[in-house]
Amino acid sequence: MDREGMLARYDRQMRRHASADGPGARVERVGDVVRHTAAGDDGGGGGWNGIVWSDLDESTADAAIAEQLRYFDALGREFEWKVYGHDRPGDLAERLTAAGFVPDAEETLLVAGTHALMAGTGTPDGVELREVTDAAGVDLVAQVHERVFGRDASGLRGRLLAQLDAPQPTMVVVLAMAGPEPVASSRVDLPVGRDFAGLYGGGTLAEWRGRGVYRAMVHFRARIAAARGHRFLQVDALPTSRPILRRLGFTALGTTTPYVRLPRPAATRTG
Repeated sequence: MDREGMLARYDRQMRRHASADGPGARVERVGDVVRHTAAGDDGGGGGWNGIVWSDLDESTADAAIAEQLRYFDALGREFEWKVYGHDRPGDLAERLTAAGFVPDAEETLLVAGTHALMAGTGTPDGVELREVTDAAGVDLVAQVHERVFGRDASGLRGRLLAQLDAPQPTMVVVLAMAGPEPVASSRVDLPVGRDFAGLYGGGTLAEWRGRGVYRAMVHFRARIAAARGHRFLQVDALPTSRPILRRLGFTALGTTTPYVRLPRPAATRTG
């Protein structure tokens, strides 16, 4: 794989010309920054708010950061600035930290061809993979999310239900079922007109890890992405999933670190 060429393609399609990730969300370019704002007036209903791409230098970075702080603070929303290892200026991360952002765990940007992953191994014995097509399935996904991550899934539930009602859904959610019990869930984001589909949201109950469920879901989602015309799968991988993905044939293009800014208390907002 031509890593530099693939990274340039990814930057162009998925960051500089990013698409909204759900109904009512919007993407806009403000100067040298591309930001994504989730739908709704209550923090996005579980949607993602943040900076997808920037093209800054030492003379423009601080003003751009301040502008985005004002924008999201006015909305009262937490947001994330995704910093890639090759982003400029070289001290962007330090500038964000000085502005009140908190870094999350570093992730590795991995890419693989969808067709190379389509003919994967089957599911573990006793496990069935299926697409979520109704509200009952969404409830099962929320159940897995809360058990795996220990966080309330009401926002996620609302976002997935909105996708089901969309005229042209850009996401498919997958459940792994062991009889009547949901044991894992994940999703594949399918932005229209892009070469890349994104793998997100993978979570497996502790007692089902190490049995090949995650690997089976990667192959299952690769087939979905290929059927929609996507040539590549992209993952922002944490250390827990990175070894599995590398064994499946994914190639590392670089790193990305989420820098998170919590909303300011209402009493301190201006405007």
